[in-house]
Amino acid sequence: MRKKLILVLAGAAMFAVSPAHAQGHKKNEARDMMRELGAGLSGKALEKAIAEAEKSPLGSKQNPVRENQPEGQQRYLARLRCTDGSRPEFDRAGNVGEGVYGYIVDLYKVTCKGQSAVEVYIDMYHDGPENRPIPAFTIVE
Repeated sequence: MRKKLILVLAGAAMFAVSPAHAQGHKKNEARDMMRELGAGLSGKALEKAIAEAEKSPLGSKQNPVRENQPEGQQRYLARLRCTDGSRPEFDRAGNVGEGVYGYIVDLYKVTCKGQSAVEVYIDMYHDGPENRPIPAFTIVE
């Protein structure tokens, strides 16, 4: 029951835009809400999970991109570039449940022209922005 409530509230958070965030502040209200519900890691436990996740490729299910709310997810994906320098297309496939940091993780399909889609996992309950590209892509500032 608790996981269902967290999933419902996480979905609602996807559509919430706070005035503070719109003005460029990095407060992650979605993360704060999830923590109040008892979800997510913090402190030393989060640091340990991040260190373990870094052993896997960025953007994988074991090492999701850490971003700040839905807007951060969109900005990250918009900054990715294919090997030819073009901007990839991307679609949100949905959430895939709880990830390695204890928050709900979203799956995106990212596609460069003439290539198969790449699965990119993103956890929107972090500070962001992530400035490293996922494998086989570059990123612009």
